[in-house]
Amino acid sequence: MKRILTGIQPSGAFHLGNYFGAMRPLIETQERGQVFAIIVDLHALTSLRDPAALREYTRRAAIDFLAVGLDPARSVIFRQSDVHEHAELMWVLSTVTPMGLLERSHAYKDKVARGLSANHALFAYPVLMAADILLYDADIVPVGKDQKQHLEIARDIVVKMNETYGEVLKLPEPEISEDVATVPGLDGQKMSKSYGNTIELFLEDKPLRKRVMSIVTDSAALEAPKDPNGSTIVDLYRLVATPADVQRMKDDFRAGGIGYGEFKQRLFEAIRDHFAPFHERREELVANPDEVDRILEDGAERAREVASETYLRVKQAVGLA
Repeated sequence: MKRILTGIQPSGAFHLGNYFGAMRPLIETQERGQVFAIIVDLHALTSLRDPAALREYTRRAAIDFLAVGLDPARSVIFRQSDVHEHAELMWVLSTVTPMGLLERSHAYKDKVARGLSANHALFAYPVLMAADILLYDADIVPVGKDQKQHLEIARDIVVKMNETYGEVLKLPEPEISEDVATVPGLDGQKMSKSYGNTIELFLEDKPLRKRVMSIVTDSAALEAPKDPNGSTIVDLYRLVATPADVQRMKDDFRAGGIGYGEFKQRLFEAIRDHFAPFHERREELVANPDEVDRILEDGAERAREVASETYLRVKQAVGLA
């Protein structure tokens, strides 16, 4: 069985962009092999300084992924910090990682430019990411275009490690997601927390409707024909409605006689109905915190079984055991 690895950032409430861009594709990969889903709380420390918030976001990430279909019987979901081999392997990898390799990281430069503190953890982020991947001898690592360079760095680190100590680590194969849905936000830009234009995944009806009704539109009169091409309403609707309903909305746009408020109401109802089963599952998980704890503890135990074997191999190769 192929081993597929992914990292989950515990950064707060997930939104529709997260679901269609990352969460749903991850759920679908469960049909192709065993998924190791790491809630990367150690990585989160590079930008999150509130311990209570980190604990809350980490737990919320687990609950939300389980609610949308991550199956703990087929997949392994766990907290990164519960498997100490991540940090230990990172240190060993750091001893063979050239500074120049990290200095070329675009993500580090971008984050510092956006105001994040230029600390060592942020600089060494790709080495910890490499440890995350290499501990599990992953066959496939699905990543978006923004993480492509980090995968390339991980592969370079493997080459350095194997040149120094022999064939000790498996070279990971990236799977670049070129066709991931780009989900528009309330203002038409890409949906992103940094833009403040998101529709959160698990909103109750009243706040969900309020967010949908705040979608920015032009000033076309109710009776005027409207262009569905490039409409944020239509683009979001096609993610949650049937093809027939999408076509009906596009035809109604062009015909005129219907205002944007009616179209937004249709969108609200479609989002509400599409995610209703996930809401029910999430409520069950929130009401049963012991079940969530059990799933995470079981996941950590299963992850450690694999990680400890890999790290023992590394320790023997470098002379630590």
